[in-house]
Amino acid sequence: MQSRSIEITVGAFILLGIVALTFLVLQVSGLTFSDVRRDTYTLSARFNNVAGLAPRAKVMVAGVAVGRVSAIHIDPLTVRAVVDMAIDKHVDYLTTDSIASIKTTGVLGEQYVSIAVGGAPDILQPGDTISDTQSAMVLEDLIGKFVTNFSDKK
Repeated sequence: MQSRSIEITVGAFILLGIVALTFLVLQVSGLTFSDVRRDTYTLSARFNNVAGLAPRAKVMVAGVAVGRVSAIHIDPLTVRAVVDMAIDKHVDYLTTDSIASIKTTGVLGEQYVSIAVGGAPDILQPGDTISDTQSAMVLEDLIGKFVTNFSDKK
């Protein structure tokens, strides 16, 4: 009888460990069950360099997550990266003069799209493209410029 209760206790702990591990994996990957039910619309932005931005990266306005990057592809005509973003339906205040920029959390953190809302009276509609963008800063390029400028002064 005692052997049976030990087996049930061990089984319960293993099941609890699997649930905790699944929760941890979902938190680290950024996946949530609410993403499936999320009501969104699509906006696009064209960047010269996305430098490591990945699908499912956050889209933020004033530091608040308002959507996710749904896809990244190359426009063959302009040879620029096109970032498609799924924006939450309740975010209906993005104006036509908004600025999309790629930022990094911390020095070597994950990248995300930051949208600075402008002051124009016209609102972006589903399927529109944000025309004013700022590409990602590449750390290697910054270091190269610093080293070049530092060596030129000597």
